[in-house]
Amino acid sequence: MTVDATIDGPSGSSELTLTVGPPANGGSCVARHDGRVVFVRYALPGETVRVRVTSDRGSYWHADVMEVIEPSADRVDSICPIAGVDEAGCCDLAFADPAAARRLKGAVVANQLARLGGFAWRDEAGAVAEPVGDHGATGWRTRVRLDTSPQGQAGFHRYHSAELVTDLDCAQLPTGMLDGIHDWVWPHGAHVHVAVDDNGDRHVVQSGPREGRKTPTHVIEGEYEAVQRVGERVWRVPVTAFWQAHRDAPQMYSDLVAEWAQLGRGMTAWDLYGGAGVFASVLAEAVGDTGKVLTVDTSRAASRSAREALAGAGWVSVLTDSVRRALSAQRIRPDVAVLDPPRTGAGREVIDLLAAAEVPRVIHIGCEAASFARDVGLYRSHGYAVEDLRVFDSFPLTHHVECVAVLTR
Repeated sequence: MTVDATIDGPSGSSELTLTVGPPANGGSCVARHDGRVVFVRYALPGETVRVRVTSDRGSYWHADVMEVIEPSADRVDSICPIAGVDEAGCCDLAFADPAAARRLKGAVVANQLARLGGFAWRDEAGAVAEPVGDHGATGWRTRVRLDTSPQGQAGFHRYHSAELVTDLDCAQLPTGMLDGIHDWVWPHGAHVHVAVDDNGDRHVVQSGPREGRKTPTHVIEGEYEAVQRVGERVWRVPVTAFWQAHRDAPQMYSDLVAEWAQLGRGMTAWDLYGGAGVFASVLAEAVGDTGKVLTVDTSRAASRSAREALAGAGWVSVLTDSVRRALSAQRIRPDVAVLDPPRTGAGREVIDLLAAAEVPRVIHIGCEAASFARDVGLYRSHGYAVEDLRVFDSFPLTHHVECVAVLTR
C-alpha cells in the first residue's frame, strides 16, 4: 500500500492524499499515513483519493473522500441521489458497482471470521455476498423509519449526525413509497414509520414524541398493522415493529432454515430472538403436531403477532422473555436451535447456555460481521464445527450484510 501525504492531518491541516487498501468492517477502506491507520469512507480498494480527516482517535483516524484522483474500475456514479459525503447516510456504498460491493462485503466477512472467529471461510475469490431475490440493488426496501426536524420535516440522518436530509429520494425505496410525506408537518422528536405490505398497501404511523414514560402512536394512513406473507401463512405486524426490510428476505431465510434444520416429525426446536415467529412457522411444519417448537422474544408486539399467526399450531409455544432467562429455565434438549439476535450478537452467556444444554445443531443468523464472527468463535470454543455458512447482500447499496451459519457438534 502506498501513501502520498500532501499535508499533515488533524494536528495541522485536515486534508491528506492517500492510496487506500482493503475494505474494513463498517464501510470504510484502510489506508496508512506515517504509520497511523486511516479508515477512509467513500473509497474503494486501490484508489488514490484526497480525504478530509473527520476524527482523531489517537492510534487511528477516520476520513471522508473529498476527491477521487485515481478511481477504481468498480466506481460508478452514485446510484442513490441523496447519498455521499455530507449527504444522507442511507446508502454508503452507492458509488460501487453492485457486483463489486458484494465482493467487498464477502471479503470483510471472511476477514472478520478469520480475526475474531478463528475460522477460515473462503479464499478471497470465493468470499462473495449472494444477492437476495431478483430486484437488484434498488427498490428493495419495504419498511423505513424517518426522523423529524425542528421545522417539522421528515428526513434521513447524515452519517453520524443529528442533522437531517429532507430530500427523500433514497434508492433503496420503491417508487412512490414516500409520496406525500413532505405534505405533513411533523412534531419534532417524532418518528415516521412507513411500510408497504404484501398486499401492496401503504401504512404510515407516527410514534412519539415521548410523553413522560409513554411513546404514543398515531396512524396517519392505512393501518397500524401491515399484512406480511411467508409461504401460505399470514402475519399482521405493527408498522413500528421489526420485519425484514428486504422484500425477498423472509422467504429466502425461511427456506434456508427449513433446509438446514434437518427436522422430522416429533422433534423439538427452539426459535430464539424469534420476533413474529417466521422461523417458528417453518420449524412447526417440519416437526408436525407430535413435535414441539418454542419461540422466544422480548417484544410484546412481536409475540402477539406470532401468537396470532401460529394460532392453529398448538405445538408451538410463544414466550415473551429474554433469551437468557428462557434458556436458563429449559430442561429439554432441542434437536435444533435457531438464533437471529440483534446487531450486538448473542454473546458469551447465551452461547454458553446453548452449549450447556448440549444442543447438537444450531442455525445462527447475524446482521453485523464482527458480532457474527465473535459468536462463531464462541461456538467453536465449545466444540462446535461450522458445517455451512452463507453471506447475503440483504441491504444493497450499504455496507451491511446478513450471515447465516449452521454449527454442529
